[in-house]
Amino acid sequence: MFVAPDPGRMRLRNALRAVIGIALAVASAELAGLSLTASITGGLAALLALFTVLDPTVRAQRVTTALLPLAGFPVLALATTLHGIPLARDAAFLVVVLAGVYARRWGPRGHALGVFAFMSFFTTQFLHAVPAQLPELFAAVGLALLSAGAVRFVLWPIERRTPPPPVPPGLPGAGFARTTTRQALQATAACAVALSVGQVLSEDRWYWAVGTVWWIFVNTASRGETLVRGFRRVLGTVIGIGVGLLVAIPLDGAPAPTAALVAVCVFGIFYTAPVSYSWMMFAVTVMAGLLYGLLGVLDPGLLVLRFQETAVGAICAALAVILVLPVTTHATNDAWIQRALRCVHTCTAEAAARLAGSPAADPAPHAAELELLLGRVRLSLAPLVHPLSPYAARKARARHVLALLDECAVEVRGLVTMAADPDAGHDARLAAACRRVETAVEALISPGALPGDDGRAVAGAIPEQRAAEPALAHLHGLERLLTQLDAPLRTPARGPLVSA
Repeated sequence: MFVAPDPGRMRLRNALRAVIGIALAVASAELAGLSLTASITGGLAALLALFTVLDPTVRAQRVTTALLPLAGFPVLALATTLHGIPLARDAAFLVVVLAGVYARRWGPRGHALGVFAFMSFFTTQFLHAVPAQLPELFAAVGLALLSAGAVRFVLWPIERRTPPPPVPPGLPGAGFARTTTRQALQATAACAVALSVGQVLSEDRWYWAVGTVWWIFVNTASRGETLVRGFRRVLGTVIGIGVGLLVAIPLDGAPAPTAALVAVCVFGIFYTAPVSYSWMMFAVTVMAGLLYGLLGVLDPGLLVLRFQETAVGAICAALAVILVLPVTTHATNDAWIQRALRCVHTCTAEAAARLAGSPAADPAPHAAELELLLGRVRLSLAPLVHPLSPYAARKARARHVLALLDECAVEVRGLVTMAADPDAGHDARLAAACRRVETAVEALISPGALPGDDGRAVAGAIPEQRAAEPALAHLHGLERLLTQLDAPLRTPARGPLVSA
């Protein structure tokens, strides 16, 4: 968390902007004379608007932010209206879960609207909101979104100068083959069980179990990713509860110090989220304890119950991804690695065409896409390289694959730089080297291909000496790395990289 790179200090700036935006939202609610419950609702709405709206352009972010009330207000009305009808309330909550997860098939906007709808229902349970409070809840959320939008798009428009990296499109599929469809059913089943068990533990705080399931499924695409995320959530919650016992309980809801520590927690949530889910959950748990202190209901037993509900949610999520239409880690890894390898080939072909004199060829966008795909590969392989993974051999192979893919990215960046040089000339050997790279990629991604007798991909012979010309040197480097990738990716004697 403390040594992770922060290019352009984007994480730092985003975290500071979030503190300002949420503080402005809460201050607006207080100045409008709204209740403490409404002020907290507004602060959480501003947090969500700044945290979940991740469209690739500023214009798209504005549209998504403007659409948040369409997802949140009807759910707020539904949740408060059904507050005193448990069976109807529970059924409605599960429908919101199903729709919210399924909406991720429509990309970042669907994801943001789904999260906002879910959290609108969750917040009413957290604050025990009733229908009489609905007008001021609407007012607080409206003020919060205006405040968040003003800070994000007017006062501190970070994305104008540094656009957020585009999110790679999800894996293809239709019906039950689509990951978002399977996850919607998995999350709904897990939430149904978590809701039932959570209500056995507590009739008032059962929603923590459901919230745990929901957030474990966010930004995961396979069984392994979900299990690792569940472990990290429990770990962060345990640490946060320990700090809550030492900090939040002694404060006993004192307004000024509590508000200051909540601001620190908000900063921690935004600053650590991109690099450490455990530390993000630590900040969330401490913030929840501080908010309970403001509401006057905090005690050690409540924090212990928070841990119990979190554990229930994590277990339910784990069972769901194993038993309900599982999306295997192996299949996900294979799909993302193949996409990265195809992108390597596309970058190579575009660079070679540019060096051959084609003005229309441009490898730069494909190189940027490769960086995004490699980030997704790292995420999908995270369960294998996790310190607690019991599969030592597969862990070593996964790390080897990541290292080789990172080296491929280095060679691609070098090749793109050479192609951008207007003085770079065409060499007849580029076409032959590009064809060998294409052959190496096809040998890796072809489902029927097998490694050669010596464990190397079936590709053209690689020159023993790196070429003197920079472009050829990068191509030969790519060819060598792709050949080396065959052994760790597919070793028939040891089985696939991960278990199915």
